[in-house]
Amino acid sequence: MTIDVVVIGAGQAGLAAAGQLVSGGLSVGSELLVLDANDGPGGAWRHRWDSLTLGRAHRVADLPGLPLGEADPNEPASRVVSDYYGRYEQHFGLSVLRPATVSAVRSEDGDDGPLTVYYDHAGQEHSVRARLVISAAGTWTRPFIPRIPGDSSFNGEQLHTADFVDVEHFRGRRTVVVGGGLSAVQFLLQLAPVTETIWATRRPPEFTSRDFNIEWGLDVERAVRKRTEAGLRPVSVVAATGIPMLPDYLEGVESGVLVSRGMFDRITPTGVHFPGMSATPADGEAELKVPESWAPFQDETDVPVDVIFWNTGFRSELRHLAPLQLRAPGGGIQVRNEVEVPADPRVLLVGYGSSASTVGATRAGRRAASTALRRLGRRTN
Repeated sequence: MTIDVVVIGAGQAGLAAAGQLVSGGLSVGSELLVLDANDGPGGAWRHRWDSLTLGRAHRVADLPGLPLGEADPNEPASRVVSDYYGRYEQHFGLSVLRPATVSAVRSEDGDDGPLTVYYDHAGQEHSVRARLVISAAGTWTRPFIPRIPGDSSFNGEQLHTADFVDVEHFRGRRTVVVGGGLSAVQFLLQLAPVTETIWATRRPPEFTSRDFNIEWGLDVERAVRKRTEAGLRPVSVVAATGIPMLPDYLEGVESGVLVSRGMFDRITPTGVHFPGMSATPADGEAELKVPESWAPFQDETDVPVDVIFWNTGFRSELRHLAPLQLRAPGGGIQVRNEVEVPADPRVLLVGYGSSASTVGATRAGRRAASTALRRLGRRTN
């Protein structure tokens, strides 16, 4: 049996695409199948920690055809979004198959034939043939930790953002928090009351007074989109946002909690080593002007720590697409019109590059659905 579309992933982008496909006339089961690796609705949001309330989370974008509506900003975002996505699935009758982990998408019937999607469900391997595949697998399953010399020698604990549960795990333990994004900033402020913290970043933290509005978001997405259109590895949308000058963030700078110490260059069994910086500039170099949010160690310093907490982002989950050999020479998958993959028109990619944001994911899901309906010869609105 060959169905029209398989959607891989039931997070924001995948649900937006699936909802639009149903609105466009596809029948769930015979023409549309949605696969999701999670045990329940919510996508990556269901894994967020309880201290991340809806009021402190990045904006939750409405899915097409069923707005979120009013929600308690003091409720954990994981609970609110999981409930919302579950209602969306029921509203459109999506019958999401879960937990279903896709292992590979293969082209076994020539370049013009259907694709075969292999997935595990209930401990057994299954496969389904599809004319089109919308890959919306997200990033949560691909936490990124950079390789640092000595990383395997550390006798303490190393955690990633994806491993966080609550601050009590850190109580009384000296922690180096790594990363220059909003997650690191928010964790530093949460951890400060229960543990001694050190902030490590490769570059000075970029605080910005610019409003985080639609115009700003579009500027960020345009910059990311240029890379994916050229087949280069996408940079994180979040990495390009900067840190807003919120009152509690500025207070963190004043208190010394949000002051980066630069980046360590190696990990020791008992901590991390900062290379230091020269207090005297070399001949012909201007004296370094150190911002208040950037105070690298002047001399080489071994700092003992109990925990290295990596807030270094995620990579796109693309391993299931590897058999199709979609990567361009630049290391990324070339994407045009935000969702179309020139290397294989049977694949539509959402939640990747410029659409890996709360604003872009819904838009990309809708665009992928419209593109799929058009290629299937269905009328679109």
